[in-house]
Amino acid sequence: MSEGLEHGVAVALRAMLTDATPERYPEAQPELPARSRGTIGLLEENCTVCMLCARECPDWCIYIDSHKETVDPGHRGGRPRTRNVLDRFAIDFALCMYCGICIEVCPFDALFWSPEFAYAERDLTALTHEMDRLREWMWTVPVPPPLDPGTEPAREVIAARAAEEHRR
Repeated sequence: MSEGLEHGVAVALRAMLTDATPERYPEAQPELPARSRGTIGLLEENCTVCMLCARECPDWCIYIDSHKETVDPGHRGGRPRTRNVLDRFAIDFALCMYCGICIEVCPFDALFWSPEFAYAERDLTALTHEMDRLREWMWTVPVPPPLDPGTEPAREVIAARAAEEHRR
């Protein structure tokens, strides 16, 4: 017998003798890594409609609509300001390639990875998730891991503590 044939028979015998019972998916959920990429959650309060996520998206699957609103000044003699108000924020998961660029470029932490991955739809248009559906994914976002206790705190934290001490 040739060496290749012997190796093939050995692999086949090993496979026949091992107990390989597959886990059924809906009943047995897979163990995912802590910060795995599933779907994207939106925290609307943090969104300033800067449009960075939509501009940087290589698939152009993020749709944002907004309008400008005038805000009265908080004190007498001030001038009114305008601010953007989010009307629509939608992600088309039929187009999304889950690269995470939108999450990385968001300067105000409005987008987060959720580990939820089971959101199949029978209709392709139902894969466009609007603000309310993206908000639902936020509740599944895991808490970030604690910072390493051996590292020094961030400069912002140090400055905030110094300002607090100075006020006392």
